Amino acid sequence: MSQETMLNKAETAEKRLAELKAKLEEIRKFKIEEKIKELTEENATLVIQVEKAKKELIELENLHGKKQYGKNDKQISLKKEKKDSKKKDKQPAAESHEIIDIRKLDLRIGKVIDIDKHPDADTLYVQQIDCGEPEARTVVSGLVNHVPIDQMRGRLVMVLCNLKPVKMRGITSEGMIMCASSPDKVEVLIPPNGAVPGDLVQCDGYPRDPDAQLNPKKKVFETCAPDLKTNHAKVACYKDSPLVVKGKGAVVAETLIGVSVK
Repeated sequence: MSQETMLNKAETAEKRLAELKAKLEEIRKFKIEEKIKELTEENATLVIQVEKAKKELIELENLHGKKQYGKNDKQISLKKEKKDSKKKDKQPAAESHEIIDIRKLDLRIGKVIDIDKHPDADTLYVQQIDCGEPEARTVVSGLVNHVPIDQMRGRLVMVLCNLKPVKMRGITSEGMIMCASSPDKVEVLIPPNGAVPGDLVQCDGYPRDPDAQLNPKKKVFETCAPDLKTNHAKVACYKDSPLVVKGKGAVVAETLIGVSVK
């Protein structure tokens, strides 16, 4: 076979190959278009099915009394919620008008009917105090280094009765014995002559309105404490107004003048 014949056959083969490639490309395009058409038809069918299902769902919800919202309604509703939320955020917090002063403290006269040293704390007494209630209160106090136990037994004291009960070295304390206190000395306050367990301690200008139990978060006693002091006559006062048992007299310190009451 001559060289010229071989070249002719090669050209023919290349042309044939090019024709085959062109036909293959046409077939591929046709198949793609056919698939696109098929998918488009399937999509249209699905859209119809979805719309039908939505319609059926809305009908069911309407039967059960559920309000329906269109797209625009939802957008309006969301905008309104955001607007209302912003208005709410901008509104100033409601001011608390609760009065926090000595009227919230439940101060009463009590009598120490039993006393022992705390089994697990050398500086603490554990007292049973009659405050005119059906049962005596257990009160833990840090008075061991300030008042001999014999001077505490049987004496009258002023007790803050509405503190939240708290455990002190394993024993729950249900009140606090009020004392006049300086850096060098602590004296248990003395109720007036004739006072008896259960007598209420009052303060002129501050009508009693004690909470059943003070909320520690409100820090009521801590708020009152800076204004609780003995005056020049050793009388326990709140903002210079004496603490008294009505008709019987004032609560006083033994010797301390101008010191904190706590």
